[in-house]
Amino acid sequence: MSKKSPIQTNLGEMPLVAHLTELRSRLLRIVLIWMLIFAGLFYFANDLYTFISEPLRAYLPEGTSMIATDVASPFLTPFKLALISALFLAMPFVLHQIWGFIAPGLYKHEKRIALPLLASSIILFYAGMAFAYFVVFPLVFGFFTSAAPEGVTVMTDINSYLDFVMTLFLAFGLSFEIPVATVLLVLSGAVDVAKLKQIRPYVVVGCFVIGMVLTPPDVISQTLLAGPMWLLYEVGILFAGLLKPVTRRTETETEDDTPSA
Repeated sequence: MSKKSPIQTNLGEMPLVAHLTELRSRLLRIVLIWMLIFAGLFYFANDLYTFISEPLRAYLPEGTSMIATDVASPFLTPFKLALISALFLAMPFVLHQIWGFIAPGLYKHEKRIALPLLASSIILFYAGMAFAYFVVFPLVFGFFTSAAPEGVTVMTDINSYLDFVMTLFLAFGLSFEIPVATVLLVLSGAVDVAKLKQIRPYVVVGCFVIGMVLTPPDVISQTLLAGPMWLLYEVGILFAGLLKPVTRRTETETEDDTPSA
């Protein structure tokens, strides 16, 4: 008789209702922390918007400024920024709660791998956002404002700008997760390093296609997304090559490597 997996064992020991109750409590904690951070940020919502809009305002023609075309935009736009920023700041706690929920169903050797990957994913996501703000935004906004036809005054709506930069933040934050995704694919045995190297040309093309889809229709932002994606893919291959794919252990090894709470 084959031995049950740790998740099946836990499900057998813990009723489904108990799992759902724990999930609900963790979700409530996430929402509570999110709202607490938001409450602290809301007072500084206008200052946050000033900071986030600096890369564009630095390139606006002299005598011009950003505008609000909707009646409620001066209030709702900073409000939305504070809400989204609170979620980004709460992300380590969110991932910690997710980890706490799934950790009991993992073997010890899986935990040793999963925890560094979890920490790396947080760092890489923030690194992607920082890259977008400090590198991509100045180049993109400098190009956009300089390319305006003669007689056209650049005066961007504050809500449209926020939607634009949040899209880029998310795109670059997720693209920087490529090394983690690559390592997970190799560790799970879904693909090996040799195969990843073999499909490299297709990945490069795919990076530029994703860059065209996720970024504005300009060559600069597309290249600035596709280039790091390709480099991060190579980094993922490098680290994956240092790790062995996860293989099924024997029954004797499994008995000595039971999941812990």
